Amino acid sequence: MKTRTEKLEAFGRILDILDELRVKCPWDRAQTAESLRPQTIEETYELSDAILKKDDANISKELGDVLLHVLFYSKIGEENGTYDIVDVINHLCDKLIYRHPHVFSTAQVADAAEVVKNWEQLKLKEKDGNKRVLSGVPETLPPLLKAYRMQDKARGVGFDWEQKEQVWDKVSEELGEFKAELQSMETVSSDEDKKAAKDRAEAELGDYLFAIVNAARLYGLNPDTALERTCRKFRQRFTYLEEHTIRQGRSLKDMTLAEMDAIWDEAKAKGL
Repeated sequence: MKTRTEKLEAFGRILDILDELRVKCPWDRAQTAESLRPQTIEETYELSDAILKKDDANISKELGDVLLHVLFYSKIGEENGTYDIVDVINHLCDKLIYRHPHVFSTAQVADAAEVVKNWEQLKLKEKDGNKRVLSGVPETLPPLLKAYRMQDKARGVGFDWEQKEQVWDKVSEELGEFKAELQSMETVSSDEDKKAAKDRAEAELGDYLFAIVNAARLYGLNPDTALERTCRKFRQRFTYLEEHTIRQGRSLKDMTLAEMDAIWDEAKAKGL
């Protein structure tokens, strides 16, 4: 692995390169924080994709792209006279020290769960920190991640099930209410009643999904990662089905469900 000197030299190199690009490259010179934002989101998802694939080479590459964006925002802040990379790093260092009194001070913790609980309490006390428990959860997060983070934040202040097994009663309750609303949708006739029934069913579906996310969290599973794995699996198996059908000179639309299921099971047997 690299030495501290090599790491500092590499960091200085990218700062010099970015400074030069900002002056000499028309595209880099034209960028603003607002124009970079969509690309930052894309780069983050590309990093996530590489992590899920356990692709170390691409993880290293995508981390570089994310780092570039951190430095780019810092450079823009420096030009605007509002903040620079030193401020960014020092804010991070100060926050880490403050939120880890069991490492940098005399506080004692029993385990990782207590560290998280203390972390949330400390964030509420920070001068410029979150004033409400859930205010640290971005509104723009995808709903699945948002549900997970909101529940995790609430747990940090003690709002959680006493025993994780208790969550299954809630899951069953929400599933029952969701199924009842689905059945209700089938009994109404007027357009107005159908619209109201659909709205109620959608609300109950949300409650059911929220409960499932809660169950996953309590058992140490990340629902976003789990669903992403299933999406990948579905894509692989469906692509296998589609390609197998094309090789036979047929169309999926002309196949029976039983025929498609047979090929699907073949893909499954191959580990796809």
